[in-house]
Amino acid sequence: MALLAPSILAADFSNLSQQIRLVELAGADWIHCDIMDGHFVPNITFGPVLVNSVKRCTKLPIDVHLMIENPENYLESFIIAGANYITVHQETAIHLNRIIARIKELGAKAGIAINPSTPICFLKDIAEYVDLILIMSVNPGFGGQIFVPNSIKKIKETVKLRGNLSANFLIEVDGGIDNHNALSILEAGCDVFVAGTSIFNADNISAATTELRNLISPF
Repeated sequence: MALLAPSILAADFSNLSQQIRLVELAGADWIHCDIMDGHFVPNITFGPVLVNSVKRCTKLPIDVHLMIENPENYLESFIIAGANYITVHQETAIHLNRIIARIKELGAKAGIAINPSTPICFLKDIAEYVDLILIMSVNPGFGGQIFVPNSIKKIKETVKLRGNLSANFLIEVDGGIDNHNALSILEAGCDVFVAGTSIFNADNISAATTELRNLISPF
């Protein structure tokens, strides 16, 4: 069954606890936290302190996506703060094997993300060691962007890579996901749907969460 991970990047931080509670009650499976440093991506968001606040608001797994330079310097801080999953970018993590091993050593699940212009083949030598591959379906940095159509092909390529390796990593997709494209993303092979704007900017956050939840897990 596919999982739904609402991204708090689009949430109202002045009312964050209540908004997290709304998506949790409406069927969310994880809470997704987008960490941006203003260097790797052109935006700055938040750090371990807020992740720890999120952890205190929910019993759901915390999915932390590090869009930052030198992610190896911050792994322990985010895991201590409460991250259950830590995902780093192939484009910025030089020693991927070492970073993946360190995340697992610290007790979290390890993931690798790739930008829209990065080919899936770049992950063929590391994929068998990870718990999650995150396909960015927008260029990272800001919420509310339009889904990059080529991402469907990349999801299918990742499914094929997983089969070739006899691996069991999850395939996560993040960026521009809404009720109009969720089914095609599901059919391509997505396991974890990250949605921010389509949930937290909706007039009714609970209803938007439930509707997307039902679309990706129809049975």
